[in-house]
Amino acid sequence: MEKQYPVYTLKNECNDCYKCIRGCHIKAIRIQQGSASVINEKCIACGHCVKVCPAGAKRVRSDIDKVKTLMLTGKKVYVSLAPSWAGVYNIPKEKMIAVLKKLGFEGVSETALGAQEVSIQTAKMLNNAQKGLFISSACPVIDDYVRMYKPEFAKCITPVASPALTHCGLLKDTLGDDIKVVFIGPCIAKKNEADEHPDLMSAALTFDELNYWIKEEFIDIERIEPDETCKFVPENSYEGALYPLEGGMNETIKRVGIDKNDVTFIAVSSLEDFDKSLQNINPDKIENKIFVEALACSGGCINGPCLSSDKSRILITSDIYANTQYREVVPKEPRKVVEKEYNPAPVEKIEYSLEQVSNALKKINKHSEEDELNCSGCGYSSCREFVNALIAGDAETSQCVSYMRKIAVRKAAAMLRCMPSAVVIVDSNMEIVEANDAFEHMFLSEEMYEVFASRQNGMTGACIDRIVTFPELFKSALDTGKDIHQEHYAIDDKLYDISIFTIEENELVGAVIADVTKSEMDRSKIAQKAREVITKNIATVQEIASLLGEHMVETELLLNSIAEGYERANKGTNVTNEGDKN
Repeated sequence: MEKQYPVYTLKNECNDCYKCIRGCHIKAIRIQQGSASVINEKCIACGHCVKVCPAGAKRVRSDIDKVKTLMLTGKKVYVSLAPSWAGVYNIPKEKMIAVLKKLGFEGVSETALGAQEVSIQTAKMLNNAQKGLFISSACPVIDDYVRMYKPEFAKCITPVASPALTHCGLLKDTLGDDIKVVFIGPCIAKKNEADEHPDLMSAALTFDELNYWIKEEFIDIERIEPDETCKFVPENSYEGALYPLEGGMNETIKRVGIDKNDVTFIAVSSLEDFDKSLQNINPDKIENKIFVEALACSGGCINGPCLSSDKSRILITSDIYANTQYREVVPKEPRKVVEKEYNPAPVEKIEYSLEQVSNALKKINKHSEEDELNCSGCGYSSCREFVNALIAGDAETSQCVSYMRKIAVRKAAAMLRCMPSAVVIVDSNMEIVEANDAFEHMFLSEEMYEVFASRQNGMTGACIDRIVTFPELFKSALDTGKDIHQEHYAIDDKLYDISIFTIEENELVGAVIADVTKSEMDRSKIAQKAREVITKNIATVQEIASLLGEHMVETELLLNSIAEGYERANKGTNVTNEGDKN
């Protein structure tokens, strides 16, 4: 069974707002039938789409069940806890450890221990280097971004694994190779690290997953009472706890002991700023030593995609500094080094021909450079970038706002043309904004019709009081904001049904006007015919009733005669029977 990618989309929840595309630095989003899905082979799991999705349609794969299964195997499962926890959970470390042990973990260790080893190793490399550009390997998002989208800089990434992977290796060396280590932090990309290095990291959970699991188990954090076993293993961390802060890694490297005048330290956070920092740089022509601490999230890991906290960034930063201890002497040699090569893995860039681009532009009614608005409504920065995605099958024409607006206008215009009723839209200046042919034919004389027909804008801008004899109705609707309905409104020898409605209160009103003269005349004729028929029917009924009355008299006389005869005959029979008895 193919493993699910860390980021996925709930299609039924996606509202085709294209915010995820705008937020994705590498445009690893595909739109199909209005739903935005992640293009796994292009994605670097930065999680920004998860953060910006207003509908919550972008979700993060849950690995809670995987961790529970690990626990059921009987293996000892330890936590590698990201140092940013101190800025998220307002509890002492002992209580934090107690909560995690309550969930079933054997013990808890700080990822910052691995960070310290990475800093020592990086300082050693910088001290031994002659010159060049060096990019930190601490952020897996940055690592993948360089490999896939800036492959010419892949050789500049320091060849050491991330603090999390280094920490996992350190724990296995210290506590036994058969233990399992689960990372918990604000980063989604750590799930990719776990998938790629299961021998070191068995699984990765986010803080959001941890919060869900705590609630699922009905654990009341406030009521948890830690015991003497609630300590970080194998020891507390020191300056490595600064890693989640922008510039934190640089500070720890400097504390190892390095010639500050020999190395230029630069800290960059966010993909946008990192991208800009590499512009117009040839890594082969760097004449001094430059170390770039690069983090994908703005401000560092304290702004990770799965770090849900109401605390301000300032307070989180303050709490992390307050929770950090410093060693008087930092070792010059690392206890653990996990080497890792970062080979280029460039995403294929397809160059489309001018003809292909031109044909795609025509599909969205872009026939000249003036038509290319570059409004970014589609999610892309330019029309050219959008049509490239359109050709690749990663976008749909419906994403183009101006194109859809033109279609909507055309549909509305076609409907207006076909409507038998007159339609007109009037603004607050009592000037016509839009009017259909039926309105023109209904209220314009032949001379006026020819005049307006010769104008480029037709009736647009014409004063309504020069066209119709009832401008006061439009004025009333504009002033009051109330709809007006007039039936059988008489103008000269004609009757009209008029409905005036508000489009924008006090600014724009529309009217639908129907000529009901003929229908009313036809109705009168029908009514007259009906009255004639009814009169005739009444006369007929009266005649029938009269005839029925005459027949009833005759029938009554006949029936009385028969009854009397029958009665006399019956009496005679009874007298004869009495005589026979005697």
